[in-house]
Amino acid sequence: MGVEPVNGRDVLARIVYGARISLLIAVLATAVSVIVGAVLGMVAGFFGGWIDTAISRLMDLVLSFPQLIFMIALVAVLPDQGRTMSLILVIGFFGWPYIGRIVRGQTLSLRHREFVEAAWAGGQLQGTILLREILPNLTSPILVYATLSIPANIGTEAALSFLGIGVQPPTPSWGQMMQKAMSWYQVDPMFFLVPGICLFLTVLGFTLFGDALRDATDPKSGV
Repeated sequence: MGVEPVNGRDVLARIVYGARISLLIAVLATAVSVIVGAVLGMVAGFFGGWIDTAISRLMDLVLSFPQLIFMIALVAVLPDQGRTMSLILVIGFFGWPYIGRIVRGQTLSLRHREFVEAAWAGGQLQGTILLREILPNLTSPILVYATLSIPANIGTEAALSFLGIGVQPPTPSWGQMMQKAMSWYQVDPMFFLVPGICLFLTVLGFTLFGDALRDATDPKSGV
């Protein structure tokens, strides 16, 4: 794949290390958003009342922010040390309301099902019902959302790095490599195409995997 202009760094080596940091940020940011969203969504849907109202308004508040602009603002004011953790927390923070809404809607329909009523009649505690009766029935939509959220987070991390506020040198990132290649694409197009193609194929692969997983867990969705 050649070397980078001027500094002579190996493109393949930086692609491999860039993949590691991009996947790390995307997977952990997805984990943060899924955990927070699933917990708050279950609590809102199960208890209802003022708890549901408060959590739903919080979801609406977070969703009302222009995400990319606020991500840029938040990451820019944070110190360069621990930038990877900052990216994980910021991306995860803006992602949890989506899964929260899905889980809340599913929980609202599940809490009136017969097996939940039987658990209530059997004297089980609320926490036990949530963990043993509600959560297992939410595994499929949560898993599907997570696999579809990872490629979106990969693209978000690449966009932030491309704008210069994501992963900082010398740590490589695909978005950072594409930004550096902008001034060289006419002279050395491979310097720009290689990270771009890798980013495209990775996002496409995770998206297709998420679609296949959704069809496998819910056959009616593929009809």
